[in-house]
Amino acid sequence: MDRVSIGCAEIRHHSSSVGRNVLHLSFKTKYCHNVFNFPEVQKRCEEIFREVCEKRRWVLREIGFDQDHVHITIDAGTKGPEDIAKALKGTAGKKLLQEFPSLKKTYFWGSGFWSPTIYFDSLGERTITDMDAYTRNQGKPKTHLFKPGQLHLDDFAS
Repeated sequence: MDRVSIGCAEIRHHSSSVGRNVLHLSFKTKYCHNVFNFPEVQKRCEEIFREVCEKRRWVLREIGFDQDHVHITIDAGTKGPEDIAKALKGTAGKKLLQEFPSLKKTYFWGSGFWSPTIYFDSLGERTITDMDAYTRNQGKPKTHLFKPGQLHLDDFAS
């Protein structure tokens, strides 16, 4: 697979196509359980996502976790959001519940790890770096979003 760099994302050459397919995706845990508060679960989920991407020759640009969901920016070649979600969620859900049986017993009661819904958005060249930064900063305080001296919504709540 050949790559041509244009701006912050590369045009990739595949067997029968040429292009860039950078997506922002988010997957939420089933029942919105805060299982990513456990560092070992978060770390293992990231490892599994990276393994799947490497195997499929996808480029996982960024990954970020909040308590009950994960955000990724990914260049998945010719694959669409449903294909990506199926591969990532299916593999990670199965492995995480096998490797952390207490999660299944405590939180998921014999059901799957992930909510069936996905969020996705295709990214143009100007927004790719913005989405990478947003994804990278999941779970961190959002103070960097405010300008100095700008009022916050919390300033009005008593």
